[in-house]
Amino acid sequence: MFKRTLQPVLAALAKQYPVVTVTGPRQSGKTTLCRAAFPDKDYVSLENPDTRDFAINDPRGFLSKHAEGAILDEIQRAPELLSYLQTKVDEDPRKGLFILTGSQQFQVMSRIDQSLAGRTAILKLLPLSLEELSGQPGVKTPDRMILNGFYPRIHKDRLDPEQALGDYLETYVERDLRRIISVKNLTLFQKFVKLCAGRVGGLLNLNSLAGDTGVSHTTAREWMSLLEAGYIVFLLEPYHANITKRLVKAPKLYFYDVGLASRLLGLESEQQVARDPLRGGLFENLAVMEALKYRFNRGKKSNLSFYRDSRGHEVDLLVGRGPELFPIEIKAGATVAADYFKGLDEFAKVFPKLRRRGGIVYGGDEETTRNGRPVVTVTGLHGLLKNLDEPR
Repeated sequence: MFKRTLQPVLAALAKQYPVVTVTGPRQSGKTTLCRAAFPDKDYVSLENPDTRDFAINDPRGFLSKHAEGAILDEIQRAPELLSYLQTKVDEDPRKGLFILTGSQQFQVMSRIDQSLAGRTAILKLLPLSLEELSGQPGVKTPDRMILNGFYPRIHKDRLDPEQALGDYLETYVERDLRRIISVKNLTLFQKFVKLCAGRVGGLLNLNSLAGDTGVSHTTAREWMSLLEAGYIVFLLEPYHANITKRLVKAPKLYFYDVGLASRLLGLESEQQVARDPLRGGLFENLAVMEALKYRFNRGKKSNLSFYRDSRGHEVDLLVGRGPELFPIEIKAGATVAADYFKGLDEFAKVFPKLRRRGGIVYGGDEETTRNGRPVVTVTGLHGLLKNLDEPR
């Protein structure tokens, strides 16, 4: 079992709140994490039809069976239970009484905001980070990382990523997820998801995506929201500031797991990844998700954005540090080139008072410093972010 960075954060918050909620993608390790952190708690899976029926039809009786609390897995399967849980924890405000998990972030969060506001801490668990996978054979090269993805079972059980990710897409994305809004045309939905993968690392243009899929803009927007809610796609928002340059307003499109994107693109080997025209976008996806995992694994919210103005000047990733920004360029090449720094130089002209001039994440295997800027591998990104967290 992998040691999850989030576990001590989860344990600490359970001493402060009566309920802790852990959300994240299916198969990201939420159940394993919660059971490892609270081995003495009852474990209840609401995926079980009989258990779910009991919870929905007799919520008071269900909760009375767990007077000492429990881990309630996949709470979105019985959302009505949250209202009764509110009454339960108000009457018995012991800390860490219930641990909830959910894999539908919008559905879970809207119910929690209604019923458990102020009573629960909220954490997000994404698939394994490179920090957590240190030393594992599946993360030797960036191309292998892109191909394998980071779902725990692939690495724990040495599964064939092509088979495992294909099964994930078929059973969860194409079957379970689309039922939430009754997607009737599976063929068009499959096409839409594949076209999303073909735009990885690019600006989201829903009109173009809808046209290429053959659906209306409204349908494309609904499907995109569905993929966001199911932790399939992640939209990185652009940085907005009161500056003279016009900034783009469209977000950039990534996948929460880069392995899913590579599977949708039909990539089956490291050689294919290396030759694919979207390798740069996939590598960027890999790095952005590592930065997001770094935040979530420490119980923090995303502080990430990107910069792009109307003239095409761009910085791939901005890390917010209060009023400060730390710009990071992400380059898939294995050799550091002078043009890697152009975006950072242009950004420095717009924000000349930055205390830190930014850094580079690249596809090589050696770390160095150029012109006072750190150049790190994607594996070393968490070290760079940790350094930013240290007070100066």
